[in-house]
Amino acid sequence: MWFHGDIAEGNLLVADGELVAVIDFGTSGAGDPACDLVIAWGMFSGESREAFRRTIGEDAGMWARARGWALWKALLVLSQCVDGDQEQAAANRRVIDEVLADHDRHA
Repeated sequence: MWFHGDIAEGNLLVADGELVAVIDFGTSGAGDPACDLVIAWGMFSGESREAFRRTIGEDAGMWARARGWALWKALLVLSQCVDGDQEQAAANRRVIDEVLADHDRHA
């Protein structure tokens, strides 16, 4: 399957409250599309994350792999901002906590 590889806030264009474009396909390719579900932890929380999960309709395996991708990305970014951006570090710690909590709920 094709994946985008970097679905993030800065790569989603919205007009009048609706998604109108996805940009920056520099890392797209064929592989595991679960990597594109990382936004579940970066952009959503609580009920909005659950609504996102229901809407995409993926199975438990896809969701588990998405958690793995989210955990990998958050740990990688956190390791690069230890002495730097504390706001970014806190955001990635939150993602790690929420991924682990999601695992406990859905595993």
